[in-house]
Amino acid sequence: MKSKPIYVEINIDKNIERVWEATQNPALHEQWDLRFSSITYLPKEENEAQLFEYKTNIGFGIAINGWGKSVGTFHAKDDSRTSSLHFGTANLLSPIKEGKGYWKYIPEPNATKFFTQYDYVVPFGDLGKVADRIFFRPLMGLATAVSFDVLKRWLEKGDSPSAQYIRFFTHWLTTFLFIFVWIYQGLIPKLIMMHPEEVALTFAILPLEPSETHNIVAAIGIIEIIFGLIWILYQNKRRLLRLQLVLLPLLTISAIVADSTVLSHPFNPVTFNLSLIVLTIIGLLSSKDIPTARSCKRVK
Repeated sequence: MKSKPIYVEINIDKNIERVWEATQNPALHEQWDLRFSSITYLPKEENEAQLFEYKTNIGFGIAINGWGKSVGTFHAKDDSRTSSLHFGTANLLSPIKEGKGYWKYIPEPNATKFFTQYDYVVPFGDLGKVADRIFFRPLMGLATAVSFDVLKRWLEKGDSPSAQYIRFFTHWLTTFLFIFVWIYQGLIPKLIMMHPEEVALTFAILPLEPSETHNIVAAIGIIEIIFGLIWILYQNKRRLLRLQLVLLPLLTISAIVADSTVLSHPFNPVTFNLSLIVLTIIGLLSSKDIPTARSCKRVK
């Protein structure tokens, strides 16, 4: 089954000239588009297509370099515009071998409808196609949509792309951390290992029979795993962050009340939970008005 081209559309409350400049000027384009770290136009011969080179940093000092060609632009009588591109790379680390697409600009009253559609071929034959369909194509669609929302917020509100991306990545890094912490704490020390210290702290708070205490520890572990899964599924992360600001201090106080000697342990509940509380506050501060793919119409 052939994959569908990636399509992303957004309305920007700015005139078409402003949107055109922010997307066609490489110095501006590279600021808001997650897919490119830098874009460099090459010297252009008269009546020839505009060639450019791009670079995408993928971390750990590794970058993918590629080429591009503006194969044509069209200005219609109603001032709608189309810009077509051909791009590719020989870098084997890139999941894109070569592709083509276009950007379309349609003027509306006090706004511009801006959308793109592009498709590409992948390296590594059928294996590359499977990996693209499962992982990379959805990721490319998401990156395109987030980038379009960053552009929209930049042009409409003056919120710089760099500030938006700091909030965006801080928010999602803390989110993934909390998912990991809650699921790990519920699964490993409580369900799989049934760590003696977990049992002892629970018994000190709720003096029950040993078998009952083990059941309570297991139940708490299940609740923590469920809370970690809620972090994955629930959209309003700010509510979960506020809930954590209540839960984490209560858990810390409970551990101290149950056994004050835990304060002398390395990485004890106070230092561990205090770190999570600070990260929760950072998450709250960074999660306000972050870029989102949900503001776009998408087909991927």
